[in-house]
Amino acid sequence: MTTTQQLFGTDGVRGLANVEPVTPETVLRLGQALAQVLAQRSGAGRPCIVIGRDTRRSGDMLEAALVAGVTSMGVDVWIAGVLPTPAIALLTRDLPADAGVVVSASHNFFQDNGIKLFATTGFKLPDDVELAIEAVVLDRGSAPQRPTGAGVGRATSLHDAAERYLEHLRRVLPTAVRLDGLRVVLDCAHGAAYRVGPEVFGALGADVVAIGVEPDGTNINADCGALHPQQLQAAVRARRAQLGVALDGDADRLILVDEAGEVVDGDELLAMFASDMLEHGTLREATVVATVMSNLGLEIALRARSARLVRTAVGDRYVVEAMQHGGYNLGGEQSGHLILLDHGTTGDGLAAALRAASLMKARQRPLGELKRVMTKLPQVLVNIRVARRGDLDTLPAVREVVEHVRATLKAQGRVLVRYSGTEPLVRVMVEGEDATQVDVYARQIAATIQQALGRA
Repeated sequence: MTTTQQLFGTDGVRGLANVEPVTPETVLRLGQALAQVLAQRSGAGRPCIVIGRDTRRSGDMLEAALVAGVTSMGVDVWIAGVLPTPAIALLTRDLPADAGVVVSASHNFFQDNGIKLFATTGFKLPDDVELAIEAVVLDRGSAPQRPTGAGVGRATSLHDAAERYLEHLRRVLPTAVRLDGLRVVLDCAHGAAYRVGPEVFGALGADVVAIGVEPDGTNINADCGALHPQQLQAAVRARRAQLGVALDGDADRLILVDEAGEVVDGDELLAMFASDMLEHGTLREATVVATVMSNLGLEIALRARSARLVRTAVGDRYVVEAMQHGGYNLGGEQSGHLILLDHGTTGDGLAAALRAASLMKARQRPLGELKRVMTKLPQVLVNIRVARRGDLDTLPAVREVVEHVRATLKAQGRVLVRYSGTEPLVRVMVEGEDATQVDVYARQIAATIQQALGRA
């Protein structure tokens, strides 16, 4: 076994459900391995794990396999049911449990599924622990020693799981702030927040129009939610709402829509939140953490306010790691993972939406005006499916075209070429002052990569 992970990607285990590695057999072994590693690392007492899931049809099957694996190793399970990923992170920390597990493929379509793991702190499980778990799973020659009789673990439904999370969300808003008079269209993507999302906004006084709240196991993220906000945009315009909120399947990310039906992305939200926190002296180290994908306009907006942007690799886990290391409390991704460390340990779409709504109420200004705190530079993202993976830096034609574009854009733009951590894609991002030029460059680089690696 090398130190290179074979099972875990940038966001846990993910793939086509019922195909390796997302099969009941492997997930059962994953549950056994998790329980075994936890038992080795924990102190006195029997470890306990919280498990939650989203609304995919395969969720019941994989949850059952996971519960069987964990309990077969003498570790207890609290079953939280269908809840957002950040709810499981919260419960793991607050109960406390020794680990938290979410059965979800986040923004992917229903055919996919996956496993996300959280440590007892509520943060994602560290790489070294994932590697230890992976080593046990992939060691097919060893059979775990399982307890019998009273040593077998128990599985218990956590009946107040949703209420615990709802109470946490209510605390995101200042005590005196309510959302009375604010009409909100909330698209829950037929996913994990389909019940708690409308409930928390309604409890805080908002006039809620809920869409994407009829999950059938196969419609999660289907033409709805954070990746497909067109239905939300139309609903905001038709209902004359002041705010639209689109979550993804496990509700750890969001995209907002303003009163005109225009999309407000994660970068704009980071700029809004940072500006407000700077005014109140609550932005630690006057620093925001974002990824290499975040728009250059965010960096410019922060610099104008004597704040700075720290960039990380793509993936919310890297954003959180940088925040912890530097003592920062605001970070996120352009795609809508917003991490408010004063309120949680991972991306939370509902918490970020409530934060934006409370800012609108406090400032008595519409979202379309608040988002003008930054000006986005034209940015084009092209996704390419390729026949094989190759080291992009060693492909002469690719290296030549990328270097040419960078030299042409100079300091007024950026080029980023990388493999997706969750899908079989190469992502090409080009950013600059001229939208037409940026589009041409992005497609030129994409075509060169596809020619070098072949079309999938």
